[in-house]
Amino acid sequence: MAVLFVARSAELCDWASDVGLSKHVYKLGVTEAPIKDVLAAGWCGFGGWSLVKKLEKAEGLDNDSVIEGVAARVKMVDPNLYPRIRGETGIFKVTPAQVENHIVLTQALAGNQESGPVKLKHPDFADYLIHNALRAS
Repeated sequence: MAVLFVARSAELCDWASDVGLSKHVYKLGVTEAPIKDVLAAGWCGFGGWSLVKKLEKAEGLDNDSVIEGVAARVKMVDPNLYPRIRGETGIFKVTPAQVENHIVLTQALAGNQESGPVKLKHPDFADYLIHNALRAS
């Protein structure tokens, strides 16, 4: 069974912040393998990967098509520009403004009118990426 997942690494976030990308970078992907094994293998030589969120029933989704679809809406880190992540696709730079707009719009469409600032957490960023992945497929 395919699993759509969003993962993050503190090492990757620190590196991305140091090179001027953002501290909000996440790995999006689809896998058939057990998610624990995929996270343990890691990506780009960065360690400490943790699962932020997953969608278990992702039948019919292909890793490459999901990444292409989300890349049309969200800024994907170009793996050819940064030697440290050369060849690794599916790493996305998500701005807090994008996620905040997504939350406010979702609440407005649901009829919830909460006022005040939105406090963003990692699962909010993952929800945003998963929403765009499902919308793109």
